[in-house]
Amino acid sequence: MPKPADYDLYTQIQIETDYVLPERRIQEAVEWLLHRHDVPTGTGMSIVTVTDDEMRRLNRRYRAVDAPTDVLSFPAGDSVPLEGEAPYLGDLVLALPYIQRQASAENHAVDDELILAVVHGTLHLLGYDHDTSENQSEMWTLQAEALEALAVDIAVPFFTFGDDERSSEPD
Repeated sequence: MPKPADYDLYTQIQIETDYVLPERRIQEAVEWLLHRHDVPTGTGMSIVTVTDDEMRRLNRRYRAVDAPTDVLSFPAGDSVPLEGEAPYLGDLVLALPYIQRQASAENHAVDDELILAVVHGTLHLLGYDHDTSENQSEMWTLQAEALEALAVDIAVPFFTFGDDERSSEPD
């Protein structure tokens, strides 16, 4: 009998696909990170899977980048939950077609690439960023630790930074 989840994870697929989300692995990834960061049990978050077109629209609207990406994070912020309600961490939006192409291009299993996106996005929900070399180093260290614990053999390359400390993300 599986143990009950410590966190309230809601997943929604908004695209037509034959791909079956590895929900158990996603739950394990989220739980590993939230436990690692002492997030109170019962905390909720959602994961929504969308098309590349929808991701492009969201990325353009919220980041002013007119291109799809693998994952976007929308933290719930510092709002205090109502009495008796569990805290809510935020939302992850995943572009499954983008993740599938990325997995193919990098010769990774789609499930592993998806878990990488979930780990990366959840770290953003927890307040991490990769906007400077120092922040990137901290986030990448935690990301690598999580991926190793989750048996995902993917090494994410570091971005390069110029004098102004803005990242130059690889294509």
